[in-house]
Amino acid sequence: MALDEAKLNEFMGNFVHDLGAVMHAATIVVGDQLGLYKALAEGPATAEQLARRTETDPRYLREWLSAQAASGYVQYEPEGQRFSLTEEQSFALAQEGSPAFIPGAFQIAVAQFKAIPKMAQAMRTGLGIGWHEHDPALFHGTERFFRPGYAANLVSQWLPSLEGVEKILQSGARVADVGCGHGASTILMAQAYPNSTFIGFDYHGPSIERAWTRAQEAGLGKDRVRFEVASAKDFPGDNYDLVAVFDCLHDMGDPVGGAAHVKRSLKPGGTWMIVEPFANDRLEDNLTPVGRVFYSASTFICTPASRSQEVGLCLGAQAGEARLRAAVMQGGFTRFRRATQTPFNLIFEARP
Repeated sequence: MALDEAKLNEFMGNFVHDLGAVMHAATIVVGDQLGLYKALAEGPATAEQLARRTETDPRYLREWLSAQAASGYVQYEPEGQRFSLTEEQSFALAQEGSPAFIPGAFQIAVAQFKAIPKMAQAMRTGLGIGWHEHDPALFHGTERFFRPGYAANLVSQWLPSLEGVEKILQSGARVADVGCGHGASTILMAQAYPNSTFIGFDYHGPSIERAWTRAQEAGLGKDRVRFEVASAKDFPGDNYDLVAVFDCLHDMGDPVGGAAHVKRSLKPGGTWMIVEPFANDRLEDNLTPVGRVFYSASTFICTPASRSQEVGLCLGAQAGEARLRAAVMQGGFTRFRRATQTPFNLIFEARP
């Protein structure tokens, strides 16, 4: 076999880059848990000074800081042996509410590694892995990773892109948030539209408990926001002005059945908002850095979740508009359009 040495070297360069990223991910999770990024955002510090701020061991901290500097996640000043964060690094690593906050994404990555034994077995047998079967790091990481994007776009862009929906929300609407997880999307909408009422549904009981806690922390009473354990095919209620699903339609075993139930739950003239990961319809058009992230997550999380449920359609996190449209229309909707998009999300509006 004749090897092209240049191509081999290029591939090995990619390998070194990827291995560094994989090894670095765990250091980000530890740094986030110990508050190291937030403490460093207070000002430049040596390893010893940051150790005093955070009550951590200075020798371990110097190694951790060196890894961060080598990865471009902190700055290093050789003359004073001090480390610091730029404004941009602080925005992404130390400011929990910022739209660029990223530590939650690495919690998701850590959860994937913990799922390797289950995933290996699933790939041999074809069986699924339910969302509830994952490490809790996945649930917390998902909230922390997705919430900044919702906070940046949901009220300012996504809801206004739907025909007539924002006006109804302002005057007083009844809204169901299906697959709400820890309730980040539900709470953001409730805070923005005080005349409307919101109910978040999720089949995962511990997530619903967490959502209740989040709502209480946000000062939202049960007259405005409620959370209940229910699936996409059996959540209660009807005459909803708006039903929303955030980054979960592709996870459903039976998205067509879920669509049919959403249709039955809407009042005449009601709207279904569907937020999904950004994807083109063809695999070759998704071979991008964003597609890489979503296909990897879909392998370990989304596709096994769908396979664990009835039907097990397995749309996957890179379903694309055409496949999503087909599932929604098969569920009885007659109108479906792309309302808006971001580099990470597609936002669709469906009407009966």
